Amino acid sequence: MKDNVIFLYIRNLNDKALNRKKILIAFSMFLGIGFTGFAQEGKVSIQQDSLIPKLLEMKTEMGKPNRIGDRYKIQIFSGDNNAASNVLKDYRAQFKQWPSTIIYDTPNYKVWVGNYRNSLEADRALNQIRNSFPSAFRFKPERN
Repeated sequence: MKDNVIFLYIRNLNDKALNRKKILIAFSMFLGIGFTGFAQEGKVSIQQDSLIPKLLEMKTEMGKPNRIGDRYKIQIFSGDNNAASNVLKDYRAQFKQWPSTIIYDTPNYKVWVGNYRNSLEADRALNQIRNSFPSAFRFKPERN
């Protein structure tokens, strides 16, 4: 009988401790949820240089026709990669004033030259380039 009383007393203590834990967890969650609701309030202030709006306006103006992205190029070769590399080396040995690059356009590698602002500039360069590369032609790449 004495053992049963001790057992019930210990069980009663365990139940009280468990209830206290539950109350403590519930209280902690209540406080946590309450404080996160206040965390959503705030004020954002942006400080920027006074030149930024002017620069954005200039960039917009440059994107209009006859500006950036409305350029001409000259294609001097279209074929396999090895031949394109050889043509590029030959071109660079003869003409250093205009940039050149190899572009892969399925299934060919193409050698493109220059970045000319208008067709007159491209045609002047084309006349010089055609002496060494007779199949060269001027074109305007499509914008992506």
